[in-house]
Amino acid sequence: MNNNYDSNKPNLSFWQIWNMCFGFLGIQFGFALQNGNVSRIFQTLGAQVDDIPILWVAAPLTGLIVQPIIGYWSDKTWCRLGRRRPFFFMGAILTTIALFLMPHSPTLWIAAGMLWIMDASINVTMEPFRALVGDNLPEKQRATGYGLQSFFIGIGAVLASALPWMMTNWFDVSNTAAIGEIPDSVKYSFYWGGVVLLATVLWTVAKTKEYTPEQLAEFEKQTAKPTNTALVDINFNKGAIIFVVLGLATLALVMGLSLEKELYLLAGGLLAFGIVQWIAAALKRANKTQGGFYQVVQDVFTMPTAMKQLAWVQFFSWFTLFAMWIYTTSAVTSFHYGSSDTTSKAFNDGADWVGILFAAYNGFAAIAAMCIPFLVKKMGLKGAHCFNLLLGALGLASFMFITDPKMLLIPMIGVGFAWASILSLPYAMLSNSLPSNKMGVYMGIFNFFIVIPQLLAASILGLILRHVFSNQPIYALLIGAASFVLAAIAVMRVKNSN
Repeated sequence: MNNNYDSNKPNLSFWQIWNMCFGFLGIQFGFALQNGNVSRIFQTLGAQVDDIPILWVAAPLTGLIVQPIIGYWSDKTWCRLGRRRPFFFMGAILTTIALFLMPHSPTLWIAAGMLWIMDASINVTMEPFRALVGDNLPEKQRATGYGLQSFFIGIGAVLASALPWMMTNWFDVSNTAAIGEIPDSVKYSFYWGGVVLLATVLWTVAKTKEYTPEQLAEFEKQTAKPTNTALVDINFNKGAIIFVVLGLATLALVMGLSLEKELYLLAGGLLAFGIVQWIAAALKRANKTQGGFYQVVQDVFTMPTAMKQLAWVQFFSWFTLFAMWIYTTSAVTSFHYGSSDTTSKAFNDGADWVGILFAAYNGFAAIAAMCIPFLVKKMGLKGAHCFNLLLGALGLASFMFITDPKMLLIPMIGVGFAWASILSLPYAMLSNSLPSNKMGVYMGIFNFFIVIPQLLAASILGLILRHVFSNQPIYALLIGAASFVLAAIAVMRVKNSN
């Protein structure tokens, strides 16, 4: 960046934005390998279908904890590498190591632990990328930045999701293995994922510059978006009492009635939020409100209005996505291929085909990223997002009525449009309302509305399938379709979005 600047943040060239977003290709490479293969790894190591959601809980729980912390730290960081880039660099190294180790997990619980480590590392890398767009681009270019991130997400996910299938069908790498062992096609895919992730993120680190805190402060004077955190007196004690009581009551019911173990997660979440508020109240009484913990909790309760309005949209959208990621493999292998035996050719052929389906929806998402600006021009942000979510709902619901696995590529068009829209339009609605000095922490807090529905899904989806749908995973996709419809309704209730 040029140190001789005025108070107006300059436009960046297309290739500068390209380089800034290129690392998202590798991030999504690792993320897609995780989404498309971890359930398969869990089942191979002995997990039952109804145990999969609770094993997956590591991923969203890690994001809930890591993203606001990384966002807060990156807001306060400045060193030779810059503000956000140190986190890209370290996160990429840790994620690469995790990708190499994950397919060698000898037991189910080690695999669950490796998922926790891998997802934490991906979050360290990913969260500052969202904030970097807000840091480096003027408001009129931010939609381009987030759109290009969506494009790289689509391309990276296409390649990564299809890798196990390509290993088997193009390079004759076996997609079966002995009982309890991960197939070589999955192992080699994870190796390549680690290499691609590290290379692309390092490209962004090397080719992207950042504004100094002093430069950002000058820019902020022209388009300041002050928050009202100092004017709002939050009664943390009241919230602490409410959530601790709810958590204890839920815990008592689960223990007293011997309910499903997944509900312990719900009780724990309620208790944890109550305890967080109790700590914030204690810090407030002691007049110790300048630390990071208190600041993040205060920001949660004083977030911009646009973020509050988008909360329900994100909640229902990501509930669906989590259901799709963790149940598509078991749904397609059992419903369309007729096998739940992880050593059978039918199961592994079905699991490979799920990789192709995931690649397809991400490929359609890359195409959708180029179409969405035209939809926005015709329908507005809310109308376009609502339309895309309904396309996704139709796609997931059609899994119940399509019997030929090859025809499942068609509903992936709708899922792809929904995915591209979820990755871009909520951020387009939100980003211009955030102050630059809190861009990182607010992007981390916005992740709460992604993580909380995933935790809820991990708590109740298995229970619903067991007691309502005879443990048939195909119905998880139908539940996801209904949740997409609720997200579409919620987005039309968002106010003040151009």
